[in-house]
Amino acid sequence: MPSKRTRRASPGLIGLSAGERLKRTKLTGNADYSSWGWVGTEVTDASAITQEHRLATCGFSKNTSYPLCRNKHVEKSKTPPSGKAEIVGPSESLEAADDVIVISDDEGPPCSSKACKHNPYCLNYLGQEKWDDPDRAYDAYIKAHELGENPNLHSRGSLTPIGLKVRVLRMVTLTAASLPFERQVWFQDLLFRKGVYRCQPSQDSEHAFEDSPIFQLQVTFAAMQCSTLNVFNPVKLVESLKLRATEQQDAQEFSKLFMAHLDTEFKKQQDAELQSLIANQFEGKLVYNTVCQKCLRRSERDSDFLEIEVNLANNATLEERLTVLLEPELLTGDNQYLCQQCNSLQDAKRYTELRQLPPVLHFSLLRFVYDLTTMERKKSKQSILFPISIDMDRFLGPAEVRKQHKKRSPTASKNLYELRGVLLHKGPSAYHGHYEAQVFDVQNQSWYQFNDEEVTKIESLVPKSDAAKKAGKGGKDAKKKNGNGPPKARPPKKRRRIDDSDSEIEIVETSSQSQKDERSDDPDYISSKDAYMLIYARVGERSPPIPGTTKGEPPARYVIPPPKALEVVEAMNAAHEKACEEYAQRERDAKARFEQVRRTVMDIYRTWNLSSRDESSVVASRQSLEAWIARHLTKPKSSKRSPEPLHAKMEPLDEHIISSAEGLPTASVSLTISEVVCSHGKLNPDKAGDMKIIRAVAHDRIANEDGCLLTPKLTPADVCPECVERLFREKLYQTEHPRLVTRFDDVAGVDHEENGYYISKAWLKDWRLAKPKMHVEGKPDPPPDAEDYLRDVVCEHGGLATNIAARRTISAEAYSLLHDIFPDWKPPSTTAEPCPVCEAVLHISREDKREYRKQAEEEKVQFCAPMHPRKSHHTNVYLKARLKHMHDNALNGNTALLEDVPCAIIPSQFVRSWRQWVMRPNELARPEAVDNSQFICEHGLLAFDPNESGDMDSSMTIVKRSDWDALEQLYSAGPLIAIENSEGKYTHELGICADCRLKRRTSFDMTEITIRILRPNDPIPTAQTYSEEPLQPTKPLQTTLLTYSKRHNEGHRKSKRIRQVKEYGKRRKITITKAMSVKDLKVMLNDELGIPVISQRLFYRGQELDDSSATMISLGVLSNDTLDLKEENEDINLLSDTGVEIDGSNASTKKRVEGQAFGGTLLGGGSSFGQSSAPPPSSSPPAMIPVACPASSA
Repeated sequence: MPSKRTRRASPGLIGLSAGERLKRTKLTGNADYSSWGWVGTEVTDASAITQEHRLATCGFSKNTSYPLCRNKHVEKSKTPPSGKAEIVGPSESLEAADDVIVISDDEGPPCSSKACKHNPYCLNYLGQEKWDDPDRAYDAYIKAHELGENPNLHSRGSLTPIGLKVRVLRMVTLTAASLPFERQVWFQDLLFRKGVYRCQPSQDSEHAFEDSPIFQLQVTFAAMQCSTLNVFNPVKLVESLKLRATEQQDAQEFSKLFMAHLDTEFKKQQDAELQSLIANQFEGKLVYNTVCQKCLRRSERDSDFLEIEVNLANNATLEERLTVLLEPELLTGDNQYLCQQCNSLQDAKRYTELRQLPPVLHFSLLRFVYDLTTMERKKSKQSILFPISIDMDRFLGPAEVRKQHKKRSPTASKNLYELRGVLLHKGPSAYHGHYEAQVFDVQNQSWYQFNDEEVTKIESLVPKSDAAKKAGKGGKDAKKKNGNGPPKARPPKKRRRIDDSDSEIEIVETSSQSQKDERSDDPDYISSKDAYMLIYARVGERSPPIPGTTKGEPPARYVIPPPKALEVVEAMNAAHEKACEEYAQRERDAKARFEQVRRTVMDIYRTWNLSSRDESSVVASRQSLEAWIARHLTKPKSSKRSPEPLHAKMEPLDEHIISSAEGLPTASVSLTISEVVCSHGKLNPDKAGDMKIIRAVAHDRIANEDGCLLTPKLTPADVCPECVERLFREKLYQTEHPRLVTRFDDVAGVDHEENGYYISKAWLKDWRLAKPKMHVEGKPDPPPDAEDYLRDVVCEHGGLATNIAARRTISAEAYSLLHDIFPDWKPPSTTAEPCPVCEAVLHISREDKREYRKQAEEEKVQFCAPMHPRKSHHTNVYLKARLKHMHDNALNGNTALLEDVPCAIIPSQFVRSWRQWVMRPNELARPEAVDNSQFICEHGLLAFDPNESGDMDSSMTIVKRSDWDALEQLYSAGPLIAIENSEGKYTHELGICADCRLKRRTSFDMTEITIRILRPNDPIPTAQTYSEEPLQPTKPLQTTLLTYSKRHNEGHRKSKRIRQVKEYGKRRKITITKAMSVKDLKVMLNDELGIPVISQRLFYRGQELDDSSATMISLGVLSNDTLDLKEENEDINLLSDTGVEIDGSNASTKKRVEGQAFGGTLLGGGSSFGQSSAPPPSSSPPAMIPVACPASSA
């Protein structure tokens, strides 16, 4: 079968495109008037360059290929009547009759930004479109002239909640950021709002009424209710609480403390209903029970709560976490309970019961966890699923009652709660982030997203499609009773992002029938990784009637702010209305100025195109024209000012703008065209692509009518002759050099019997490139015998170099070709002999290498033989092996073989350098001397103590005295530091300088220290008992037990244990820096030894290092020093609810230093307002005790 014939390639397009004109300058050999097409053809010498050639370099020649493009921004005229001849454009009428060969009557090639990028006659695509749309141009004009912020943007819409601005307050704190959520939720509680309005703040002569937190809260609520603005800044409320904006505190703790403060203020009121407002609305009751498993003794402790704290587990529902919270905990083994009736440790069961729930229920999600490794808080990214409504009867009362409630229908529940608010923490860590909230507005019956001052309406937390689907299944679901409990596993879900929200909240639609309640409106679950706090309100709660209202009247109508708070809000509303009126007047004035400027600018750029190449014109840069067009629409970088009249002086826009020109009063601003101007003040042909030609009339109008001067003023005839000549020489070189290289390559070869000439390989390789690297613009190429290449061929003595690899041979004809270019070049011929001097030096160099190796062998024999007595005729291999033995013992600190032997100290660096030299004498330099001056202080004494392990560091090596004597013969050695190890102690002739020794050990940037791990039964080091001697080993304990609890005053506590088996009594070397802190050191020890940071106790010379921020240099830690590490044992008394210690010991565990938290603020009790300095009544809930966040002191 014959092979398949390959398809021929399609021929390329030949000829002109449709509508393109064939010009004579496009024909072969007629490209004379392209930019540089005349170089090397018409002109080969700079003296032959004419003015026409200079114009061609910038595209200004009459025969240039650049067309006069039509102005696309001219208003379109009406179509001429049919039958009349078509009007010929200017570019068509100006073509010479004998220059165009018409092959089509169609219009020429279209104008585009790409095709006309370098066309100086195309004045389109310079930003004129910014003015075409009047609305967009006006918006840009207003932004550039800074009318100020439009107050109308802050006007409140009808029935829309307002936002609370906290960005200016937050700084690095998250406490103030939670204000909007709590204020928004509390504001929706009409009874609570009414109580705040009726509360009378405490005051005295030293504190103004307006400075009280209660009054500022009244103002905040009044603004949220009556303000005409959509944003309110509660900065005075934060200041009244004396919060520190530069410190981060826990938002949940702040919420509880602020409610406690409000409770204190309410209890001072005369009205009994106000006195119990906080307790009636937000306070619940729970009981902590502990039952001894032996005697069944029950220990109960009642407690009030304002919120229920819930631990997180990934993808768990809120009901599941509540179930876990109420599950009993067995205290067994090492966690036994101290029963007072049995008077001993017994197994026990501990659990929590919810006894009473408030109308408004807060769930605090423990989103921030404490990392025992780094001693810092971290944000948990675990998702939690929480319902729209929750039946709390299933979690109320004892376990038996809860089981009965689970069998009942939720419709019969007396404690059915609906979701009213969600607080979200958006951020990667517990120390940085941003709060957002989603709150249900009771007046509008709608959900809103609160992101600081931004308030967005959410149609529904549950999408409408889900609601319709559930309505269709209502009858069917009502007939099935497959259980009322929460889902036992993560339910199948269909996720939908909530509209108008960027939070990480997802709607989860339950689809399993076993997870449905009997109610047809079974709640959906919402999944979130950022939910921080949830607020539910009891359904059908019958709150006490608001004082001042009658039965059946809408309570919201009678929730009226107090007069003083209302005055503040009305003053803000009046100021806002005045600002709106002033802005409207400024806007009207700016509109008039804009219309005038737009007409002027558009009229200029619509008429600035040339109609003929012979018309009077001015050259400008593309950048200057773009800057002029955008001048009124771009905000100046260097000024911030209000809008000025059109004739007023304007500030410079950017780097194109220079100072005003003198003598031209009509021009207030100058735009330089320096982008196209050369150093001679003329047009630079190398920047022809940025040149644009405009009519001289348009140039004058820009200066006279718009007050802007384009400087300097240059015409097309001002092309720089010097720059044209410089570029001509360079382009001529680029044309002729490749031809010259081709000629050289054709004749460069040399026959075997033919004589030639030597040339540098490096020079020839570079010169043969199309663009040689050696070539410098405006300068001739360096000759082959230039300084950089001469030594490749000729030696320093003027003879032929001995290195034959750096040169090559060329023929006589090739030499003649290069000699014409470089007449002073005289290379040696191939018949020349190498330089005899260089050959002699090369021979001597080889002899010297043999001498150096012989000297190294002799030193090895002389230096090694005295240290290790052997016969000198041993082989070189044996000597190297013995040298390695010496190296290993000397540099590694093994001095066991040097006891009762006279020794000396030498620098370790000398031993290393000497060893490398004797192994490679031809490559490395021989050490010069043995210098011990670094170990001797300026007083002539030792700067170290040989008997201190920390002083004998790696910078010094101990050798035998006989080795020192041999070194003195071969090198310049000294001074001698003689020591001798006698009975485990070094004796030395020189004394020790204590001051210089301390200075030497503290002068380090990085050093090694020894960590000594203490055993559990070792005593705590003190200044009296401290010793650097190693501890005697004893049998280590198998387990170290530590127990951590979240908070001592909480009844529900989960014990966590860390058991580690350690090799106590061991030493560990670690590297530290002097700037390392104690905390950084503990984190490093946690990685190295596996001991948690919180369990470490570090001691330095008997003093405990309890300041985590202290650095090594501030503590006085020396180079090669020793620190003691002790792992803390568990305090078993934490497992008892009594104050009796099990072992009877009165020793108390050292309490860790906590942060300042809310100390010093009005919430922390450090300061007070008015008469509130008295401590709160004993009936205040114990949860209000301020507890510092552990992370705040880390």
